[in-house]
Amino acid sequence: MQEALFYTKLENQSLRCDLCPWNCVLKPGQTGNCKVRSNEKGMLVTHVFNKVAAFGIDPIEKKPLYHFYPGTSIFSIGEVGCNLHCSFCQNHRISQCFANDFSGFYEISSPEIIDKAITTPQNIGIAYTYNEPFTFYEFMFETAKLAHANGLKNVVVSNGYINPEPLQKILPYIDAFNIDLKAFTGEFYRTQTKGKLEPVLEALKMIAKSTSHLEITNLVITGLNDDETEFENMVQWIADELGNEIPLHLSRYFPQYKLDVTATPSKKLEKLYALAKQYLQFVYLGNVNDTERSSTFCPNCGKLIISRNHYFTNPVGINQDKTCKFCGTMIKIVMND
Repeated sequence: MQEALFYTKLENQSLRCDLCPWNCVLKPGQTGNCKVRSNEKGMLVTHVFNKVAAFGIDPIEKKPLYHFYPGTSIFSIGEVGCNLHCSFCQNHRISQCFANDFSGFYEISSPEIIDKAITTPQNIGIAYTYNEPFTFYEFMFETAKLAHANGLKNVVVSNGYINPEPLQKILPYIDAFNIDLKAFTGEFYRTQTKGKLEPVLEALKMIAKSTSHLEITNLVITGLNDDETEFENMVQWIADELGNEIPLHLSRYFPQYKLDVTATPSKKLEKLYALAKQYLQFVYLGNVNDTERSSTFCPNCGKLIISRNHYFTNPVGINQDKTCKFCGTMIKIVMND
């Protein structure tokens, strides 16, 4: 156990966790909504420190990040627990599990993670992923600071359900985010994730104003968040509030966990893709075999600049200075110098 950051002591050894919008008020012995933080005699502790539930080497495109060092690999780690409870969760075996009930942890410290990341060939850094990274905030924060000091990149793949103060504290150490914007209605968040939409939008605005790279994923679910008017409102909000250069990944839903509605039709994804392209420069389809809609085209001349086939990436039309080879337009993308 490790003392957690961001909590307020209350009367009779009760406390309030201030990490995420749940702001759980816990009596001694109680565990928070995330399933990994508990009140131990008036002190908030985290049960996911110096351990991981999963680790591996992934293509950066798997996060998905298409405009952040394309074609590279990243050392990825994850824990158990999550502060949302999505009916369609694809990682529910670890995300919806109590830390104290999980028996598959690997004991590992932040320096050991850094050593693995440094010695992994063609690796650019560390991705905090698989479950919700902000639930293991203390371990991620310690590791990210050490990674930053060693010249490694830090990537967070998150639901964006985080309070402003902890987000602001970790922003200087995070090079890139992919935030899962699950829908654009409060009703969807209430019924399908048990959370709220507004904190996610606020987190997105904070990240967009920072120096961190940002991409967004939207899992399109049949009959739940695929309404074209709502979707258009979402992409217009992204363009207006965050910028029309923010890459948007539209991912195909397949039945998972507690949700068993029909998989997203490809035609629906293609229609939403075309709609999003009216507002955003870079839109991609995921969980489908569509090389054209997973490739990058110059927003000015329309020429192919990065082709993608699954996780194979070929920068066919972009210069090292991030300009289009055909028309010279500067492309918002992070690449090796």
